[in-house]
Amino acid sequence: MIGHTDNSVEIAAPLDFVWTRTNDLANWPRLFSEYATVEILDQTGNSATFRLTMHPDEQGRVWSWVSERTWDREAGVVRARRVETGPFEFMNITWTYQELAPDLTRMRWVQDFWMRPDAPVDTAGMTDRINRNTVQQMALIRARVEGARRAVIGFGDVPANRKRGGDLRTMVAPGTVGSSSGFCGAVRLGPGESVSEHYHPYSEEYLFVAEGTLRVDLDGEPVEVPAEHALLIPRNVRHRLTNAAGGPALAVFQLSPLAPAPHLGHVDTEPYPDGTVPPAAGAAAAAGAATGARAGEHTVVTA
Repeated sequence: MIGHTDNSVEIAAPLDFVWTRTNDLANWPRLFSEYATVEILDQTGNSATFRLTMHPDEQGRVWSWVSERTWDREAGVVRARRVETGPFEFMNITWTYQELAPDLTRMRWVQDFWMRPDAPVDTAGMTDRINRNTVQQMALIRARVEGARRAVIGFGDVPANRKRGGDLRTMVAPGTVGSSSGFCGAVRLGPGESVSEHYHPYSEEYLFVAEGTLRVDLDGEPVEVPAEHALLIPRNVRHRLTNAAGGPALAVFQLSPLAPAPHLGHVDTEPYPDGTVPPAAGAAAAAGAATGARAGEHTVVTA
């Protein structure tokens, strides 16, 4: 009889966050307790071939094998199989994800396998072993994924985004903590530095100046925001942030709700500080040249 296991766990996190965390192969040694290393041998848009190496077992043996993994994010299904089967005649695995609520996801693992006659354990014994280990690993994954949602994120914990000017860091976001209705971060600007003009079609932005004074140009109209003051930037309002004072400035921003996709949430309307023209700004400039660039349109500011 073929070995078969079927286990599931409910994780208090959005489906996208659970999916991303549990399918990040490079991070598996920090997600599972049993894996020492993961070596990704080949990866495409929806599949990967990789080598898993476990920590030594009770007898000091180190088990390692190559697996293939394919995923369908839209269907919420991942399928895997061992390429190097080792003690197994075959091993096929299916992971499925189900959204039970906005912040609750069920992750289910089904494994079908058969042991070789010379394997150190028979199919029935491996079934018991996999069931015991799966319960332990799922509990650990749940704790680590839910713990990641409560992480305290520092300014230096995330990479800087400098392409629009200043030192901008997005800290609390879908990718870092699984936020589902907005994100926030901070930007540091030296004297004279600016964040180039842009607008948000889907989100309001809430800006709080923690240090220094900023000039915020709203559809071309300057507004001064001193330290310990806040400003609402409505949807579709072009805005540029400039540190017009003599000292450093630090501002905290929050945007909500989220855009349908990250690339839709931010539309650039002028070149970056290094002179690069973003695609959206270039398109806006072409449209402005063709139509006469009426006042109030989202066109490139070149002066």
